[in-house]
Amino acid sequence: MLLPTRISAEDLTRRRWELLALTSVGAFMAPFDGTVVSVALPAMGPALHLGFTAAMWVQAAYLLAVAVLLIPLGRLADQRGRVRFYLLGVVVFAVGSLLAGLSVNDTMLIGSRVVQGAGAALLTATSAAIVTAVFPPQERGRALGINVTAVYLGLCLGAPIGGLLVDWFGWRSVFFVNLPIAVIVLVWGWLLLPRSEKAPAPGGNDFAGATLLGAFLICLLVPLTFAPQWGWASADTVLLLALAAVSLAGFVVVEHRGRSPMLDLDLLVHNRLFATANLAALLNYMAMYAVTVLTAVFLTVVQGRSASATGLIILSQPLLMAVLSPFSGHLSDRIGSRVLTSGGMGLVALGMALLGSLPQDAATLRVVASLVVVGLGMAAFSAPNTSAIMGSVRRDQLGVASAFLGTMRTVGMALSVALLGGIAASSLGAAGGRLLFTHGHGAGAVASAAVRGYAHGYERAMFAGAGLAFVGALVSLTRGAAGDPAESTSPALRS
Repeated sequence: MLLPTRISAEDLTRRRWELLALTSVGAFMAPFDGTVVSVALPAMGPALHLGFTAAMWVQAAYLLAVAVLLIPLGRLADQRGRVRFYLLGVVVFAVGSLLAGLSVNDTMLIGSRVVQGAGAALLTATSAAIVTAVFPPQERGRALGINVTAVYLGLCLGAPIGGLLVDWFGWRSVFFVNLPIAVIVLVWGWLLLPRSEKAPAPGGNDFAGATLLGAFLICLLVPLTFAPQWGWASADTVLLLALAAVSLAGFVVVEHRGRSPMLDLDLLVHNRLFATANLAALLNYMAMYAVTVLTAVFLTVVQGRSASATGLIILSQPLLMAVLSPFSGHLSDRIGSRVLTSGGMGLVALGMALLGSLPQDAATLRVVASLVVVGLGMAAFSAPNTSAIMGSVRRDQLGVASAFLGTMRTVGMALSVALLGGIAASSLGAAGGRLLFTHGHGAGAVASAAVRGYAHGYERAMFAGAGLAFVGALVSLTRGAAGDPAESTSPALRS
């Protein structure tokens, strides 16, 4: 992408906080559109004649596109220019949003969500990498803390903002709202960011690795998403999970033998900090991502609270995460990541154990306090962990590192919903699942039994999540000490 002026690396470093603001918009947009659609689906259904399966695919198509494309696009961004790919992500995301807002049937909407997911993958793969490249090590944790805050704001504001947009302007507005934001970011980036005069980094394309990785993630995430409807022992679920295992094995072989692998396996085998911090991130999202969904059902169905009251209670967790993440990132610049990440995961485990011990008639204050402990733990964990991962690789690997972390986040989210959601619903059965949301509307004793069954399932799910978080804390304690590989090569930012 050609820009009207050439900005030197020194000027870019001087304007690093402005660059942080620019990239944080992308960090916000990607998770925002992953959650905003959930509240618009009831309005989309009648307009586009969506069935339940199609509605699930509207959500799954976006997450699948993000997961499958993150690492390949992160690798290409390292080779061809992160800034260029970030701005390309803005364009692709805007095109997908426009097409989604203009959709006239379920096929067009699902296809548009794939395009949106491709744009979100570009934004996610490059945002943290660009920030890491322009900030010195002593400021990196604080800067990435702000970047992580943008992610959390996207996650927590999607549902309330989406609800307002749908009520006031209709369901298409949840997509059209992205267009003016994209135009502003594109013009801003056009004026701010430098034009690369360097040749692309050496390295070939790893089509075989990208194909096998994509096959693995699709064959893993699709059955995890749809197994509650298909059945865990169904032929489709078993076959896809078997293909996932075969694809993963093939990916490892190809990457180990390839001359220009998409993912340098040495990062996982010989870089203990990178490997353990990413494993901790996977366990972290496996443990806590389903907390919001499962607790919302607990509050509305078991306790009979209104949707608005439930939303306000649930917001206590992500808002605390958003407010405190910059401070934990700044603190990690001073004391390192080990204590903060391990302690944070310990707090997540404690908070989920408190949620699991809630009685069915728990007071609001007790519920909020439990969610606050989870939010405090997440705030302590995420920014320092991100900073540690990004600081553990060479500068020419920043895009891949950011993409790998994003993939761990996406896979962890899917596993959380599948595993903890399955535990929460384990005693319901098909009939109980259908009757659960009819409680209080004449369904009688059977629905009441379903509610009690969900309450017990919720308890077991929260304790299972607490166990995962505790294991994550132990994993985080084993991370190696960090030097600063990100500063070991040329400081020029590839654009």
